[in-house]
Amino acid sequence: MKTFTEIRALREHLQAERLAAAGKGKNLRIALVPSMGYLHEGHASLLRKARAENDFLVLSVFVNPIQFGPNEDFERYPRDAEKDLALAEREGVDAVFMPSVEEMYPRPTRTKVKVAELTERLCGATRPGHFDGVTTVVSKLFHIVQPDRAYFGQKDAQQVAVIAQMTEDLNFAVEIVPCPIVREPDGLALSSRNVYLSPEERKAALVLSRSLLQAQEKARGGGPVTAGEIRADVIQAIGAEPLAVIDYVEITNFPGLSPLAEAGRLDEKSREADVLIAVAVKFGTTRLIDNVILTKKGMA
Repeated sequence: MKTFTEIRALREHLQAERLAAAGKGKNLRIALVPSMGYLHEGHASLLRKARAENDFLVLSVFVNPIQFGPNEDFERYPRDAEKDLALAEREGVDAVFMPSVEEMYPRPTRTKVKVAELTERLCGATRPGHFDGVTTVVSKLFHIVQPDRAYFGQKDAQQVAVIAQMTEDLNFAVEIVPCPIVREPDGLALSSRNVYLSPEERKAALVLSRSLLQAQEKARGGGPVTAGEIRADVIQAIGAEPLAVIDYVEITNFPGLSPLAEAGRLDEKSREADVLIAVAVKFGTTRLIDNVILTKKGMA
Protein backbone atom coordinates (compact mmCIF):
# COMPACT_ATOMS: atom_id res chain seq x y z
CA MET A 1 0.00 0.00 0.00
CA LYS A 2 1.27 3.46 -0.93
CA THR A 3 0.19 6.77 0.56
CA PHE A 4 0.01 9.99 -1.44
CA THR A 5 -0.49 13.58 -0.34
CA GLU A 6 0.00 15.26 -3.73
CA ILE A 7 -2.37 15.11 -6.70
CA ARG A 8 0.43 14.92 -9.25
CA ALA A 9 2.15 12.01 -7.55
CA LEU A 10 -1.09 10.01 -7.32
CA ARG A 11 -1.92 10.67 -10.96
CA GLU A 12 1.54 9.56 -12.06
CA HIS A 13 1.29 6.38 -9.99
CA LEU A 14 -2.13 5.50 -11.38
CA GLN A 15 -0.96 6.14 -14.93
CA ALA A 16 2.03 3.84 -14.37
CA GLU A 17 -0.31 1.15 -13.02
CA ARG A 18 -2.59 1.49 -16.05
CA LEU A 19 0.34 1.24 -18.45
CA ALA A 20 1.73 -1.80 -16.64
CA ALA A 21 -1.64 -3.54 -16.88
CA ALA A 22 -1.98 -2.59 -20.55
CA GLY A 23 1.46 -4.07 -21.20
CA LYS A 24 0.04 -7.38 -19.98
CA GLY A 25 -3.03 -7.02 -22.18
CA LYS A 26 -5.30 -6.04 -19.29
CA ASN A 27 -7.61 -3.11 -18.66
CA LEU A 28 -7.03 -2.01 -15.05
CA ARG A 29 -10.33 -1.57 -13.22
CA ILE A 30 -9.87 1.13 -10.59
CA ALA A 31 -12.20 1.61 -7.63
CA LEU A 32 -12.48 4.72 -5.47
CA VAL A 33 -13.85 4.90 -1.94
CA PRO A 34 -14.07 8.58 -0.92
CA SER A 35 -14.09 9.27 2.83
CA MET A 36 -13.48 11.92 5.44
CA GLY A 37 -11.51 9.46 7.51
CA TYR A 38 -11.97 8.30 11.10
CA LEU A 39 -12.78 5.00 9.46
CA HIS A 40 -15.09 2.38 10.96
CA GLU A 41 -16.65 -0.91 9.93
CA GLY A 42 -19.02 0.89 7.57
CA HIS A 43 -16.05 2.17 5.57
CA ALA A 44 -14.41 -1.26 5.80
CA SER A 45 -17.48 -2.83 4.18
CA LEU A 46 -17.16 -0.43 1.23
CA LEU A 47 -13.47 -1.26 0.89
CA ARG A 48 -14.13 -5.00 0.97
CA LYS A 49 -16.76 -4.78 -1.75
CA ALA A 50 -14.57 -2.53 -3.88
CA ARG A 51 -11.58 -4.82 -3.37
CA ALA A 52 -13.57 -7.86 -4.48
CA GLU A 53 -14.94 -6.22 -7.63
CA ASN A 54 -11.89 -4.36 -8.99
CA ASP A 55 -8.17 -4.66 -9.75
CA PHE A 56 -6.90 -1.56 -7.97
CA LEU A 57 -8.37 0.19 -4.94
CA VAL A 58 -7.94 3.86 -4.03
CA LEU A 59 -9.12 5.25 -0.69
CA SER A 60 -9.29 9.02 -0.25
CA VAL A 61 -9.18 10.51 3.25
CA PHE A 62 -10.00 14.21 3.24
CA VAL A 63 -12.09 16.32 5.61
CA ASN A 64 -13.56 18.66 3.04
CA PRO A 65 -13.95 22.19 4.44
CA ILE A 66 -16.31 23.48 1.77
CA GLN A 67 -19.10 21.06 2.73
CA PHE A 68 -19.22 22.36 6.31
CA GLY A 69 -21.32 25.36 7.30
CA PRO A 70 -19.91 28.22 9.42
CA ASN A 71 -21.28 26.80 12.68
CA GLU A 72 -20.60 23.12 11.94
CA ASP A 73 -17.90 20.79 13.20
CA PHE A 74 -15.08 21.08 10.64
CA GLU A 75 -12.40 21.91 13.21
CA ARG A 76 -13.43 19.21 15.67
CA TYR A 77 -14.40 16.52 13.16
CA PRO A 78 -12.65 13.37 14.44
CA ARG A 79 -9.35 12.52 12.75
CA ASP A 80 -6.96 9.59 13.24
CA ALA A 81 -4.63 9.09 10.27
CA GLU A 82 -2.69 6.26 11.90
CA LYS A 83 -5.85 4.27 12.59
CA ASP A 84 -7.17 4.97 9.09
CA LEU A 85 -3.98 3.72 7.44
CA ALA A 86 -4.01 0.56 9.54
CA LEU A 87 -7.60 -0.21 8.50
CA ALA A 88 -6.78 0.54 4.85
CA GLU A 89 -3.80 -1.82 4.96
CA ARG A 90 -5.92 -4.53 6.53
CA GLU A 91 -8.60 -4.23 3.83
CA GLY A 92 -6.16 -4.46 0.93
CA VAL A 93 -6.16 -0.84 -0.27
CA ASP A 94 -3.54 -0.20 -2.96
CA ALA A 95 -3.28 3.59 -2.68
CA VAL A 96 -4.40 6.05 -0.01
CA PHE A 97 -4.84 9.69 -1.00
CA MET A 98 -4.54 11.98 2.05
CA PRO A 99 -4.19 15.53 0.69
CA SER A 100 -4.02 18.71 2.72
CA VAL A 101 -6.64 21.43 2.32
CA GLU A 102 -3.98 23.51 0.53
CA GLU A 103 -3.37 20.68 -1.96
CA MET A 104 -7.05 20.36 -2.84
CA TYR A 105 -7.83 24.09 -2.69
CA PRO A 106 -4.60 26.02 -3.33
CA ARG A 107 -6.61 29.21 -3.88
CA PRO A 108 -10.17 30.36 -3.12
CA THR A 109 -12.63 28.13 -4.96
CA ARG A 110 -14.47 30.07 -7.65
CA THR A 111 -15.90 27.02 -9.39
CA LYS A 112 -18.38 24.73 -7.69
CA VAL A 113 -20.55 21.88 -8.91
CA LYS A 114 -24.22 22.27 -8.01
CA VAL A 115 -26.99 19.74 -8.46
CA ALA A 116 -30.35 21.51 -8.43
CA GLU A 117 -33.57 20.35 -6.72
CA LEU A 118 -32.21 17.15 -5.14
CA THR A 119 -30.02 19.25 -2.84
CA GLU A 120 -32.79 21.56 -1.66
CA ARG A 121 -34.62 18.95 0.43
CA LEU A 122 -33.87 16.79 3.45
CA CYS A 123 -30.37 17.69 4.73
CA GLY A 124 -30.01 20.35 2.06
CA ALA A 125 -32.89 22.35 3.52
CA THR A 126 -31.05 22.98 6.80
CA ARG A 127 -27.46 22.76 5.52
CA PRO A 128 -27.34 25.26 2.65
CA GLY A 129 -24.30 24.78 0.45
CA HIS A 130 -23.41 21.41 1.97
CA PHE A 131 -24.06 19.37 -1.14
CA ASP A 132 -22.32 21.92 -3.37
CA GLY A 133 -19.22 21.14 -1.33
CA VAL A 134 -19.81 17.40 -1.62
CA THR A 135 -20.33 17.40 -5.38
CA THR A 136 -17.38 19.73 -5.94
CA VAL A 137 -14.91 17.58 -4.00
CA VAL A 138 -16.25 14.32 -5.45
CA SER A 139 -15.97 15.69 -8.98
CA LYS A 140 -12.37 16.70 -8.22
CA LEU A 141 -11.64 13.19 -6.95
CA PHE A 142 -13.21 11.69 -10.06
CA HIS A 143 -10.97 13.85 -12.24
CA ILE A 144 -7.86 13.00 -10.21
CA VAL A 145 -8.38 9.24 -9.88
CA GLN A 146 -10.52 8.53 -12.98
CA PRO A 147 -12.05 5.46 -11.34
CA ASP A 148 -14.23 2.92 -13.08
CA ARG A 149 -16.39 2.54 -9.96
CA ALA A 150 -16.96 4.64 -6.84
CA TYR A 151 -18.49 3.25 -3.64
CA PHE A 152 -20.76 5.16 -1.25
CA GLY A 153 -22.68 4.14 1.87
CA GLN A 154 -26.46 4.19 1.75
CA LYS A 155 -26.64 5.80 5.20
CA ASP A 156 -26.49 9.14 3.43
CA ALA A 157 -29.08 8.20 0.82
CA GLN A 158 -29.46 11.80 -0.32
CA GLN A 159 -25.73 12.01 -1.01
CA VAL A 160 -25.92 8.82 -3.09
CA ALA A 161 -28.80 10.25 -5.13
CA VAL A 162 -27.06 13.59 -5.63
CA ILE A 163 -23.75 12.05 -6.71
CA ALA A 164 -25.50 9.64 -9.07
CA GLN A 165 -27.35 12.57 -10.65
CA MET A 166 -24.12 14.58 -11.00
CA THR A 167 -22.34 11.60 -12.54
CA GLU A 168 -25.09 11.13 -15.11
CA ASP A 169 -25.48 14.82 -15.93
CA LEU A 170 -21.74 15.45 -16.37
CA ASN A 171 -21.07 12.16 -18.21
CA PHE A 172 -18.47 10.90 -15.77
CA ALA A 173 -17.38 7.43 -16.86
CA VAL A 174 -17.89 6.15 -13.33
CA GLU A 175 -20.30 3.55 -12.02
CA ILE A 176 -21.77 4.65 -8.69
CA VAL A 177 -22.12 1.67 -6.34
CA PRO A 178 -24.38 2.22 -3.29
CA CYS A 179 -23.66 -0.10 -0.35
CA PRO A 180 -25.98 -1.08 2.54
CA ILE A 181 -25.97 0.66 5.90
CA VAL A 182 -23.77 -1.07 8.47
CA ARG A 183 -25.15 -1.03 12.00
CA GLU A 184 -23.99 -1.81 15.49
CA PRO A 185 -25.52 -4.99 17.01
CA ASP A 186 -28.11 -2.82 18.76
CA GLY A 187 -29.14 -1.14 15.49
CA LEU A 188 -27.35 2.22 15.61
CA ALA A 189 -26.05 3.14 12.15
CA LEU A 190 -22.27 3.46 12.14
CA SER A 191 -21.06 7.05 11.83
CA SER A 192 -17.80 8.83 12.58
CA ARG A 193 -19.87 11.35 14.55
CA ASN A 194 -21.13 8.69 16.98
CA VAL A 195 -17.97 9.39 18.98
CA TYR A 196 -19.53 12.71 20.01
CA LEU A 197 -22.41 11.02 21.83
CA SER A 198 -22.49 10.74 25.61
CA PRO A 199 -23.55 7.31 26.98
CA GLU A 200 -27.06 8.66 27.57
CA GLU A 201 -27.27 10.15 24.07
CA ARG A 202 -25.88 6.94 22.54
CA LYS A 203 -28.69 4.98 24.19
CA ALA A 204 -31.30 7.51 23.16
CA ALA A 205 -30.10 7.44 19.54
CA LEU A 206 -31.35 3.86 19.20
CA VAL A 207 -34.80 5.35 18.69
CA LEU A 208 -33.79 6.14 15.08
CA SER A 209 -33.28 2.58 13.88
CA ARG A 210 -36.12 1.35 16.07
CA SER A 211 -38.65 3.80 14.60
CA LEU A 212 -37.49 3.13 11.04
CA LEU A 213 -37.69 -0.63 11.51
CA GLN A 214 -41.23 -0.27 12.83
CA ALA A 215 -42.12 1.84 9.80
CA GLN A 216 -40.63 -0.74 7.47
CA GLU A 217 -42.54 -3.56 9.12
CA LYS A 218 -45.80 -1.63 8.96
CA ALA A 219 -45.28 -0.97 5.24
CA ARG A 220 -44.62 -4.69 4.72
CA GLY A 221 -47.82 -5.62 6.51
CA GLY A 222 -50.92 -6.90 4.81
CA GLY A 223 -53.17 -3.86 5.15
CA PRO A 224 -53.14 -0.51 3.32
CA VAL A 225 -50.98 2.22 4.84
CA THR A 226 -50.23 5.77 3.72
CA ALA A 227 -47.14 7.96 3.77
CA GLY A 228 -48.89 10.29 6.20
CA GLU A 229 -49.58 7.48 8.66
CA ILE A 230 -46.00 6.17 8.49
CA ARG A 231 -44.51 9.63 8.91
CA ALA A 232 -46.76 10.36 11.91
CA ASP A 233 -45.72 7.06 13.51
CA VAL A 234 -42.00 7.83 13.09
CA ILE A 235 -42.41 11.36 14.46
CA GLN A 236 -44.35 10.04 17.46
CA ALA A 237 -41.77 7.33 18.18
CA ILE A 238 -38.77 9.67 17.98
CA GLY A 239 -40.62 12.46 19.80
CA ALA A 240 -41.19 10.13 22.76
CA GLU A 241 -37.42 10.14 23.40
CA PRO A 242 -36.69 13.19 25.61
CA LEU A 243 -33.13 13.70 24.30
CA ALA A 244 -34.17 13.66 20.62
CA VAL A 245 -34.73 16.91 18.72
CA ILE A 246 -36.12 16.24 15.25
CA ASP A 247 -34.66 18.11 12.29
CA TYR A 248 -36.81 16.27 9.77
CA VAL A 249 -38.77 13.10 9.10
CA GLU A 250 -39.45 12.85 5.37
CA ILE A 251 -40.85 10.28 2.96
CA THR A 252 -39.85 10.67 -0.69
CA ASN A 253 -39.44 8.62 -3.80
CA PHE A 254 -35.92 7.38 -4.48
CA PRO A 255 -33.66 8.42 -6.06
CA GLY A 256 -35.71 11.41 -7.23
CA LEU A 257 -36.33 12.62 -3.62
CA SER A 258 -39.73 14.09 -4.48
CA PRO A 259 -41.96 14.20 -1.38
CA LEU A 260 -44.82 11.70 -1.33
CA ALA A 261 -48.35 12.91 -0.80
CA GLU A 262 -49.71 12.22 2.66
CA ALA A 263 -52.35 9.95 1.11
CA GLY A 264 -49.81 8.09 -1.02
CA ARG A 265 -49.96 4.34 -0.41
CA LEU A 266 -46.81 2.70 0.97
CA ASP A 267 -47.98 -0.85 1.56
CA GLU A 268 -46.05 -3.49 -0.31
CA LYS A 269 -48.87 -4.29 -2.75
CA SER A 270 -49.26 -0.65 -3.79
CA ARG A 271 -45.68 0.63 -4.20
CA GLU A 272 -44.71 1.26 -7.81
CA ALA A 273 -41.34 2.93 -7.05
CA ASP A 274 -38.66 2.85 -4.38
CA VAL A 275 -39.52 4.93 -1.32
CA LEU A 276 -37.08 6.58 1.10
CA ILE A 277 -37.99 7.15 4.74
CA ALA A 278 -35.27 9.48 6.04
CA VAL A 279 -34.67 11.13 9.40
CA ALA A 280 -32.26 13.66 10.84
CA VAL A 281 -32.27 14.12 14.61
CA LYS A 282 -30.04 15.92 17.10
CA PHE A 283 -28.94 14.39 20.39
CA GLY A 284 -27.25 17.14 22.35
CA THR A 285 -25.00 18.83 19.80
CA THR A 286 -24.72 15.76 17.56
CA ARG A 287 -26.86 15.52 14.46
CA LEU A 288 -27.43 11.98 13.17
CA ILE A 289 -29.11 10.75 10.00
CA ASP A 290 -30.64 7.37 9.19
CA ASN A 291 -33.02 5.88 6.67
CA VAL A 292 -34.68 2.84 5.20
CA ILE A 293 -35.57 2.28 1.54
CA LEU A 294 -38.76 0.44 0.66
CA THR A 295 -38.30 -1.23 -2.70
CA LYS A 296 -41.00 -1.17 -5.33
CA LYS A 297 -43.50 -3.96 -5.84
CA GLY A 298 -41.93 -7.18 -6.93
CA MET A 299 -38.39 -6.35 -5.80
CA ALA A 300 -36.48 -8.04 -2.98
